[in-house]
Amino acid sequence: MTKIKSVFETMAVLKPGLAIDQVNMSPGFYDKLDRDYNNFKDHVLIAAYEFSEDWGVWERHPKGEEIVMLVSGRAELVLRKSDGDETLKLDQSGAYAVVPRNIWHTAKVSELTRMLFITPGEGTEHSKDPAVPSE
Repeated sequence: MTKIKSVFETMAVLKPGLAIDQVNMSPGFYDKLDRDYNNFKDHVLIAAYEFSEDWGVWERHPKGEEIVMLVSGRAELVLRKSDGDETLKLDQSGAYAVVPRNIWHTAKVSELTRMLFITPGEGTEHSKDPAVPSE
């Protein structure tokens, strides 16, 4: 029987053969994904999160582009590029941005904000303050 899930509690893992596993958010969630899904090689995570303040870190995904979609609230997605930071305003439900492969990004929120992510997870990196990339 098909069950309705909330993407804010149960994430979807899109596997290489396009089958989907549903994985509950829990302590050690990302370690479990790496362990159970071959360090996320050729897998995509579909997840949603709620933010009441700016992200505390930057991230980048070397294996593919990420979709970041606004569900509710307001956010500024900041992309760190060689010619300076680019700010993309997400201020309508359903608005989304495609973050290019290997581009550092973070978000600033001005109110309680919910966002949906479609992420190629393999090799994801995090940094408090990444250097500006050179071309």
